[in-house]
Amino acid sequence: MGEWYWWGLAAGFGVGIGLLAAGLLGRTRILAAVGVLAAAALGLFIGLLIGEWDEAAACAAGGALGAVGGAPFSRRSVEAGGTTGGTAMLLCGAGLAAGALALVPGLGYIEAVLVPVLGVRLSTRASKRYKGLRTLAR
Repeated sequence: MGEWYWWGLAAGFGVGIGLLAAGLLGRTRILAAVGVLAAAALGLFIGLLIGEWDEAAACAAGGALGAVGGAPFSRRSVEAGGTTGGTAMLLCGAGLAAGALALVPGLGYIEAVLVPVLGVRLSTRASKRYKGLRTLAR
């Protein structure tokens, strides 16, 4: 495989790391910012294990983009009444799936673009608390 494969693999692994960080640290804005920094640092380390500085840069960028994309989901789901543990488990599972999908040539690049776009789209929507059976109690 050429260098393009390893860059995409590193970017996809970074997105998975970012989603893990968003799941564990994305409950508030301050923790989400810490999660972005932690995902970029961990991505840099993992990228250096994969290859050289170019893979490390791709993995660090993917980590930051994954954390930025996953943080709105984490924050909004907790605001809407979801549990922090359940939200963290969902995002950690998504991070593991993103890391596995990065093994497919080219999908790491798509993940690095799609996850932040979906996160920005989610953050522009208004947060509404789930009504559940409270609507029938009127």
